[in-house]
Amino acid sequence: MSKKIKVMIVDDSALVRQVVTQAISKDPTIEVIATAQDPVYALEKMKANWPDVLVLDIEMPRMDGLTFLKKIMAEHPTPVIICSSLAERGAEVSMEALAAGAVCIITKPKMDLKSFLQDSTNDILSAIKAAARANIGALRRQTMHPSTPGIPPRIPVEAMLPSSHRGATMYSTTDKLVAIGTSTGGTQALEAVLTRLPAVCTGIVIVQHMPEKFTAMFASRLNGLCQLEVREARDGDRVRSGLALIAPGGRHMMVKRSGAQYYVEVKDGPLVNRHKPSVDVLFRSVAQVAGKNALGIIMTGMGDDGARGLKEMRESGANTIAEDESTCVVFGMPKEAIKLDAADRIIPLDQIPHEIIAYSN
Repeated sequence: MSKKIKVMIVDDSALVRQVVTQAISKDPTIEVIATAQDPVYALEKMKANWPDVLVLDIEMPRMDGLTFLKKIMAEHPTPVIICSSLAERGAEVSMEALAAGAVCIITKPKMDLKSFLQDSTNDILSAIKAAARANIGALRRQTMHPSTPGIPPRIPVEAMLPSSHRGATMYSTTDKLVAIGTSTGGTQALEAVLTRLPAVCTGIVIVQHMPEKFTAMFASRLNGLCQLEVREARDGDRVRSGLALIAPGGRHMMVKRSGAQYYVEVKDGPLVNRHKPSVDVLFRSVAQVAGKNALGIIMTGMGDDGARGLKEMRESGANTIAEDESTCVVFGMPKEAIKLDAADRIIPLDQIPHEIIAYSN
C-alpha cells in the first residue's frame, strides 16, 4: 500500500477544521494527522509529526497565516494550500501568500461556508494531491494559482470558439505575438519570466488560472516589477510591443485581428476545461488568427487546459514551447501538451525569457 498524504489543517474556524477533515476522510490516500486553531499551536504539533501538505487560513490569532507561511518556507519548505476569503483585503494578502511560496488558493465565501466546503470536496482533494506532488524546490527557486472550488462539468473549447481551418492566417502581416498559458505555480513562473524581459518586446497575452479580483492585483504587482507594461486585459485592448495583457479572472480572453493588428476580446461564457479564463480558448484563437506569427508557451499547472490549444497552434505554423518538468511546480499542463506532440521544444523556465527575446528580434 502506498503511503498516505499527511495533511494538517490550520484554521481558527472550528467549522472549517471539521468539514475539511470530513472531506479528506472520504479519500483513502489522504489523512489528517492534526488540526490547529492557530500557527503557534500548529508548530508545536508539527515538531512531533511534520505534514506533507498544510491547509492554511490567513487571518488567525497569535500569528497570521502569511507570517507562518514565510517561516515555514524559510525553515522547512512544505506545500501549502491557502484557504482564504475573496474579500478585497483577503485577496491582497492571498497574493502575498502566493508570492511567498503557497502552491494554490482555495477561495471560500463568508456566508454558507459549510455547504460550500461540502460541495467542494473534490476540489479540496484534488488541490491536496497536486500540492503533495508539487516540486517545492522549483517553487522556492521561483519565489501564484488560485483554485476555484466547485467541480463543474467539463465543457470543451467549442462552447466558446468553434474549430476552424480558415481565418486571418490566410493574410500576410508582420505583427507577431506571444501567448502564454499557466496554472498552479504559474504566478511565480510568470514573475520569473516577465521580470527578465526588456521594455520593448513582442506583445504578450497570458492566461493564468485565477479567480476575479486576483488578476488585477497580480498584474499591478508585476507591472511594478517589470520593465515592460503589465496589466489586466480589457475588451478591445490592442496587442502591442512592450505590453503584456493578463486575462481577467472570470472572463475568457481571445485574440482577434483587425487589418494587420491584433487585439483581445474579453467576454463571459461557460467554464472551459473547468476554467474561466481557459488557456485552450486563448490558444485556439491565436492559432486561428495569428498562425505562424505566434509563439505559444505552456508552463507549470495542474490538469490539461491548453494542451490541445498548443497543438492547434503548432499545426497552424506557430512556434511552441513546453516548460521542462525539472522547473515545473506541477508538471501537468506541459506534460499533457508534450504527450500530444504539441511542443516544438521542451525547455526549463530560465530559458523561456531568452526565447521570447529572440523571437521578438
